[in-house]
Amino acid sequence: MDKFFKVTESGSTIKTEIIAGLTTFFAMAYIIFVNPNQITGFTPGLDGIWNSVYVGSIVVAVIGTLLMAFLAKMPFAQACGMGLNSFFFVSFVLPEVISGGNPVDGYQAGLVIVLISGLVFLILSITGAREYIAKAMPECLKKAIPAGIGLFITFIGFQNVGIIQANQYTLTQFVDINGAIHGGDGIISVLPALLALVGFLIIVILGRLQVKGNVIIGMLATAVLYYILTASVPSMDMQQIGQAFKDFGQIGFLGCFKAEAWKLAFSPELVGGIFGGIMYVVSFCLVDMFDTIGTLYGAASEADLLDENGDPIRLNKCMASDSIATVAGACLGTSTCTTFVESASGVAAGGRTGLTSLVVACCFFVCLFLTPLASIVPACATAPALIYVGVLMLKNIKKVDFDDFGSAAPAFLTLIMMPLTYSIANGIGIGSIAYTIVAIFTGKYQKKDIMVTIIGLLFILKFCFITM
Repeated sequence: MDKFFKVTESGSTIKTEIIAGLTTFFAMAYIIFVNPNQITGFTPGLDGIWNSVYVGSIVVAVIGTLLMAFLAKMPFAQACGMGLNSFFFVSFVLPEVISGGNPVDGYQAGLVIVLISGLVFLILSITGAREYIAKAMPECLKKAIPAGIGLFITFIGFQNVGIIQANQYTLTQFVDINGAIHGGDGIISVLPALLALVGFLIIVILGRLQVKGNVIIGMLATAVLYYILTASVPSMDMQQIGQAFKDFGQIGFLGCFKAEAWKLAFSPELVGGIFGGIMYVVSFCLVDMFDTIGTLYGAASEADLLDENGDPIRLNKCMASDSIATVAGACLGTSTCTTFVESASGVAAGGRTGLTSLVVACCFFVCLFLTPLASIVPACATAPALIYVGVLMLKNIKKVDFDDFGSAAPAFLTLIMMPLTYSIANGIGIGSIAYTIVAIFTGKYQKKDIMVTIIGLLFILKFCFITM
């Protein structure tokens, strides 16, 4: 195993890789439950779709992460992308719910769009076009992407436990501790937020003391505190597993190949016709491509897995793994599979090889039959890892030349738009548009900027024709 994954050669150990894999898994295990919730929109009466997506999400995570382990041999994990799953629900499932149609038909039509976008990914990966697009990104954007992802996953961590809450006047606010103390819910209602902050400080302190495994130690300590202070025990309900497999076989598995699904995927009633269907394919392509590119650059930068040009090593194999997983996901009944930003938590824990990914895949496989195990670690224990990784990744912004506004402004927009629009791809798209416009009007536009211009134009089309 050491020889195959080149663990020692990479400056790591098998123990470190295992700890890193466990760290990544627990940081992203929420997707097992969140993905089916997002695709069904928490809508009552969609139990069949929920169960199908639940099984499909786990299987595609196993397939995608194994590809990362054995094909790319990189410490990254894959699963169904957040954002795209909500977009999937709003675009394909919700219209059928509102019109009184069959939500399963809309669900399977959406899988057709995912399948086509996955095939496009695969062709671009095989031909090397995706790698070329990634490497053609301007240096200022390459440096800003990891920092932007750092802010993005920190924001996710804050939201998951309520550290940041909604506010009707200011959009967001800090957790209302005073309201909890003097209100009806009591301090227990904000306990997850407070414990997440405590867990983050534990990880930071251990990290400064150079304690190995500080991330997972902090996560486990926070989980123990949570169960002690809430006087609760983990739920281990195993009754729904059999029904989930049955629904998966009847609804999700190969549902994208049904003739009616293909007809509906480009119908005027659901997507506005052939042009609408094509724009949905383009949107899924853009978001998945640049989510993946952003995550790869961010995590590879943190792991020091960049080549002499500042690009992730084995980039094309990573992208091939991503595109194959997306095609597999469509066949298995779930939305687009992408490289998960939470992979950075495992990298922060020392993961440097495909062995980390193998551990993550094994954990997901176990959850296929023992899913309640994934819910043992509460959100307040995984949020500290995401916040800590945000700190580590933000340091990349110092590599941007802020004395040159041609670099500084696009980099800043890339950085800030990722958390504010809740999308890595949107941040890259807006940064690309800004870079192109500034380069043109300041006389700095060069031949090498043609690709970033095309990227910007595609995002302009997406913003104009598709809301997500």
